[in-house]
Amino acid sequence: MNIPNKITVSRICLIPLFVIVMIIDFGWGDIMILGANMPLEHFIGALIFIIASCTDWVDGYYARKYNLVTNLGKFLDPLADKLLVSAAFIVLVELGYAPAWVIIIILSREFAVTGLRAILAGEGEIVAASQLGKIKTWTQIVAIASLLLHNTIFVMFGIPFDLIMLYVALFFTIWSGWDYFYLNRKSLLESK
Repeated sequence: MNIPNKITVSRICLIPLFVIVMIIDFGWGDIMILGANMPLEHFIGALIFIIASCTDWVDGYYARKYNLVTNLGKFLDPLADKLLVSAAFIVLVELGYAPAWVIIIILSREFAVTGLRAILAGEGEIVAASQLGKIKTWTQIVAIASLLLHNTIFVMFGIPFDLIMLYVALFFTIWSGWDYFYLNRKSLLESK
């Protein structure tokens, strides 16, 4: 396994740590950061999530720079993104910070595209992440980080940036899902 793929696997390994820190009340108290008051666990969980999310850029950069792009990496990278983002969205619903209906739509798209990739992989086709899919991923990451950090900075100005970003992420999630299916419709319809 090459270094970019190891970085991707490290992202997957951070998910249980993130969930434990976010869900269990360790009683560490609250912290005030730029107008936002939050449990210290949420701040630490947000940092874990942000670090894990940054590994997405690092593994991709390293793979492209040193020509280490592999089919395993093309499979693992979007899977790691989906696992991390899904875990974070489920935690946010559990904590009451995100509407369940939005998260259901987002996760449904993720499962549908994963299914599409699996069908096409069975036909010998690997569907790499599109530019629109990458935009979707980053809008989701910004939305999640903003929600995890209790709208830090923006709360001082009364701007619900966290919720605005959640709906921007929903828009790109739907658009990129439609795009994947539209671009691969012929292969999907001809699959055995």
